[in-house]
Amino acid sequence: MAHNKGNNHRGNGKPAPSNKTAYNRTTQGKKNAGKGNAGKSVAGKGKDRGTAKSGLIFVISLILIGALVITLAIVFLKDSGSTSLKDLPNYTEIKGNYAAEGLKYEKQPHLGDPSAKVKVIEFADFKCPACKKWEEIYMSQLQKDYIDTGKMELFFTNYAFIDRDSIMAASAGEAIAAQSNEKFWEFKSKLYANQGEETKIWATPDFLLNFVKKNLEGIDYDRFEKDLKEHTYMLPVKEDFKTAGYYGVNGTPQFMVNGELLPSSSYEELAAAIEAELAKVGGK
Repeated sequence: MAHNKGNNHRGNGKPAPSNKTAYNRTTQGKKNAGKGNAGKSVAGKGKDRGTAKSGLIFVISLILIGALVITLAIVFLKDSGSTSLKDLPNYTEIKGNYAAEGLKYEKQPHLGDPSAKVKVIEFADFKCPACKKWEEIYMSQLQKDYIDTGKMELFFTNYAFIDRDSIMAASAGEAIAAQSNEKFWEFKSKLYANQGEETKIWATPDFLLNFVKKNLEGIDYDRFEKDLKEHTYMLPVKEDFKTAGYYGVNGTPQFMVNGELLPSSSYEELAAAIEAELAKVGGK
């Protein structure tokens, strides 16, 4: 963002020469002094030229140093970016067959009574700050109001779109869910609590391995490490992403209630949609 520095008055602050000074330079009594001053002025011009030349060299030196600094910074950032993106695939690198059409409830981590008539899908990215905020503010309320009461079943679907480490974090979640559905929801909550900055690459393999080792018990860590490093669950992440896009998801978090995608992520709208579906089936 540009910032206004205010008016600069330095260029307009020179006082005009007084009439007295102008008069003294032209009086007969000061001719010799004027000539002397003229001689000094010629010498001063020589000094000015030398000063100007030195100043020009100084400016050129600064420009060259600045160019060198910028070049080194670009090289450093390029190298650090390459390092941070190591082992982080993009979607074009994930090969395999998948079907974008069809809501694949059976493939997703789920929470709640499987016999509940209302099925809610949450589309989210683990790097998304809004997803973290929703988790912290509304998740416990949703669980209390609708999940624990058996009124709805919640499903999680990856919409990993922010950066390449979004895909890595999503694949880690898939690897946890493959071992334990219950542990996935613990992983989800704790990873949001340890979320890094959206604009930085933080969900790297090293971070995720260390995070799971420190924060999740009751899983086969060696299996998780193998699955993460071998990209075992990258294709399901891509399938999630393509399926979400097929049904119109364009941001996170976003919710779908019994197949209908909601236009916003507000809790009030989600609750109203759930209540409307419950009314259709007689309460539960």
